[in-house]
Order: sequence, then C-alpha cells, then structure tokens
Amino acid sequence: MTDITHDVSLTSAEIANLWTQYINDSMAICTLNYYLKDVEDKDIKEILTFALNLSKSHLEKIKLFLKKENYPVPMGFNENDVNLNAPRLFSDTFMLVYMHIMTIHGMTGYAGALSTSIRKDQVEYFVKCNSETMELYQKVIECLTLKGIVSRPSTIYPPERPSIIEKQSFLTGWFGNKRPLNAIEASGVFFNIKKDLAKIVLEIAFSQVAISKEVRDFIKRGEKICDEHFRVFNDLLEESNLATPKRYDAEVTNSTVSPFSEKLMVYHIVSLISSAIGYYGAAFALSQRRDLAAKYALLIADIAKYAEDGANLMIDKKWMEQPPTFPDREELAKNK
Repeated sequence: MTDITHDVSLTSAEIANLWTQYINDSMAICTLNYYLKDVEDKDIKEILTFALNLSKSHLEKIKLFLKKENYPVPMGFNENDVNLNAPRLFSDTFMLVYMHIMTIHGMTGYAGALSTSIRKDQVEYFVKCNSETMELYQKVIECLTLKGIVSRPSTIYPPERPSIIEKQSFLTGWFGNKRPLNAIEASGVFFNIKKDLAKIVLEIAFSQVAISKEVRDFIKRGEKICDEHFRVFNDLLEESNLATPKRYDAEVTNSTVSPFSEKLMVYHIVSLISSAIGYYGAAFALSQRRDLAAKYALLIADIAKYAEDGANLMIDKKWMEQPPTFPDREELAKNK
C-alpha cells in the first residue's frame, strides 16, 4: 500500500469511516480474545485468530491515518472491557455463527466506506479491507458448510421460460389469497432472520451476565423484540412453504460471570440494531408485495425506538463516545 504522504486533508466522510472502524474493531478485539480463550475446534480457532489479526492491523493503520491528520484517536474499547478469566459463555458453534454474521456486517461497512472515500490512500486501504473481509467470509462459509452448521435458503425450481407480470394483483397481499414470496423477497426475509437469531443468542447471554438491572432489562427487551420479529419473518416463510433458519438459543452456557463490560454489551446490541435498520430497509425497498413492505415499515419503527433508548442509556451512563462532529457555528458566535 502507498505510504501516507498526502498533503490533502481527509474529508469528514473519511474521518467518519476511520472513526467508526476503530470503535468496531476495538470491540472485536475484546470479543475475539475472549472467544479464543475457550474455543476448542481447531478450524474455528484458525478463523478467530485470522479475524483478530485483521482487527489489530486495522487499529494500527487507523492510528497512523488519524495522527497524520492531528485528529485524536478514539477511546473505543480496551482490555478493561473484557474479563478473560470469565468462564465460557458460548459454544464453538455459536462463535462460528457469530463470525458469519459479523463478517457480513464488515463487508457491508467496508463497501460503504470505500464508496465514500476519495483520497488515494483511503481508497487503497478500504479496497484492502474489503479484500481481507471477503477472504475471511470465504473461510467462515466453508467451515460452516464443512461442519453442517450452515442454514441454507430454500431451493427454487427453474420455470420453462421467462415471464412478464400481467396483473396488478402481483403487488397485493392485504386480503384474500397472497401469492408466494418471490426469490428476492424470500432472500431478504431469510437473511434478516439469520441476523436476528444471532442477536437473540447474544441477548440471552448478555442478560444472563449483566450486573445492573437497568442494563439487564434493556437487553431482555431487545430479546423480546427480536423474538417477535423472528415470528413475523418465520410466518412469512412458512406461508410460502419455505425453509427457515436454525435457532441457536441452546449455544449459551449457564455461566453468570460477565466476560464483557456493560458498556461493551450495550454498544454491541445497539450497533447490531442500527445495522438491522439498514438491512430491513434494503429488504423493504425490494419487496413488491404490499403487505410485506408494510411489515418492514412497522419493524423498522419498532427497532428504531429501541436503538434510540439504547443510545439514551449509554449517554446516561457516560458510555457513548461522541463521533466526529462539525462545530456549532451559532454557539461559537454566542460565546464570542
């Protein structure tokens, strides 16, 4: 990669990309270090080690970028946010499922960062991040398949020939007979279920080890919301006689000792909820059955409120680090 010798300042979008990545990778380092302490399967251990090394290298690179700009390095998460002496909380199976979902989030985030980068070194850096994460995804999906853990969407059988939609009834879905989901709609439902199911496992575990009642109640509320969303999505697939993903609720041990700080746990849940809003929105945009689009709109409103409450909780606890923010010109003028 080209050395950082540019005189052109990073744009606000590029600063935001680096800031966000630093927070997320610092959290990933805490999580992966804890997983590696307990993992027994050598294939899964190799994947976790590969992911950990990527996150560590990202943090070092981001520090160089930000210091070059005289921009403060975020606080993020550190060794104070993980208790490596805590007993095992997750099975090896869930660690691999977790890596699958988080790698999907990583590829989405890096694609967005690349598309908003202009400076040559930033473009090169996020091209590399995308390439690394795709390599990680390939390792994860091969391991899931090899171990028989992967949940596959339903097979669709080929028609004799392409066809044209001839009636507006293709868009209906409120009353009477509903057409089966098309492949695009079913794909969105299926993969949103998989993300929700991984989050449910985290919420079961985190509520089990959370110390304060306030945090425990917040996380349990998230579990209830995700369970409700699972039922909505599951019903949609079953109505069309389609396969549904496997649940992993049983992949949590009975430990009540928290391996993570409450700050990290709440941030993790809120960040996953924020990502879910984006994934729901993408599926909403591609839904042609009116009732399905309406369901997504309701679900988005549901989790948006929960995410806001999570942000308020973090602010109250002094856990929320302020992202890069433009100056308040009116306030500056008043102070002068």
